Amino acid sequence: MIKIIIADDHQMFIDGIKSLLKTNKNMSIVGEANNGVQLLEVLSKTPADIILMDVNMPEMDGIEATKQVCQKYPNTKVLMLTMFNTRDYIEKLLRAGAHGYILKNTGKEELHEAIETLIKGESYFSKEVTERIMEGLQKKKSTENNPMTVELTEREKDVLKLIAQELTTQEIADKLYISFHTVETHRKNLISKLGVRNIAGLVKYAVMNGFVE
Repeated sequence: MIKIIIADDHQMFIDGIKSLLKTNKNMSIVGEANNGVQLLEVLSKTPADIILMDVNMPEMDGIEATKQVCQKYPNTKVLMLTMFNTRDYIEKLLRAGAHGYILKNTGKEELHEAIETLIKGESYFSKEVTERIMEGLQKKKSTENNPMTVELTEREKDVLKLIAQELTTQEIADKLYISFHTVETHRKNLISKLGVRNIAGLVKYAVMNGFVE
């Protein structure tokens, strides 16, 4: 059972999310909060696998709350659920440690998919959010000319290219005819070797160093 806490300052939105998730027997809403302070109080008493986090909340916003959740509860995944899809917000939340980012106008299917993806240990970004990330990275690529020089194996290069193309771990495994576990190992090795923190860091490296167009 996936345990979920919803943090949002609009009760109507919380009720709407509950309605979307109640049809999934593998997911359970174990708590709710109207700001970051309340969220941390709830988490201290009720462990959760996933936090559905809003950005704009009183007392403690979603950015600060995400930082504290990631520091205090490293096994809890934070999925941002917001109307903001500007690069500034996205970059701030990625730096705070958010594991996923989707928009509030998403459908039930994508919400379920995002939660299940985070539970598998992967990141999830909606198409609109990914486009914003790529736009920002492309701009940085055009203004910076200082590529990182790290020796990668041919297989690591293949995996990195496919990660940057938004393929899931299973899709990469199928395309390269290797196991899911092998792809996960390559992904972890890439994160360690390139000195990045997450999938977004791998995508940035791939764009900055010409692995994707």
